Amino acid sequence: MAPIFRLESVTRHYGERLALEIPELVIEEGGIRSLSGPNGSGKSTLLGILAFLSPPTSGVLYYDGKRVEWKERSLVALRREVTLLHQSPYLFEGSVHANIAFGLGIRGMRGEEKHGRIEESLETVGLGGFGHRRARALSGGETQRVALARALALAPRVLLLDEPLANVDRDSAVVIRAVIAGLPARGTTVIMTTHDPDVPGCSNGEVIRLEEGRLSRSRDEVATGRT
Repeated sequence: MAPIFRLESVTRHYGERLALEIPELVIEEGGIRSLSGPNGSGKSTLLGILAFLSPPTSGVLYYDGKRVEWKERSLVALRREVTLLHQSPYLFEGSVHANIAFGLGIRGMRGEEKHGRIEESLETVGLGGFGHRRARALSGGETQRVALARALALAPRVLLLDEPLANVDRDSAVVIRAVIAGLPARGTTVIMTTHDPDVPGCSNGEVIRLEEGRLSRSRDEVATGRT
């Protein structure tokens, strides 16, 4: 697989605080990558850079082999390929259908094609028939699943997930895990933050560990003496 992201000498500061320092990181296209580490390790900061929402303080980010230019005109096209789902997603007032339709409308999708995409995404997350429900009246787990459906409806090339299993009920967690596990087969590269290095779907070599904003050696690397 070819690299979808490449970071070279990337740092991110917040005032005087160094939040991220990555000399080099290559993320190949396809599969599921887990960003693991404690709170404050830089996971969300890295996701923000990969989502083209927050430029690094220094260094270079490459996407699909091309250097990212942090100019709004070029970023708009990139953001249509990469979607970030926050840990606490925001749903607009109105129906579930309207929430999912919003992004599709911005992309120019209309009529039956849009309706079909909405229904398909709701079915995927186990919420078929929820389109008429009031978005703000949903449970926490349902809200997370609708937000995931909204992201899936956009058919992103890369889906970034910030703690997608946090604060959801057991049934929703089962559904979300299954959906995530099936995304690579649909052509979507998944990069997700987690406190759990053994999250299902992440096999050997697919866990990127961060500590205090820096890359950390994995347990397998330590055990085998690899650097």
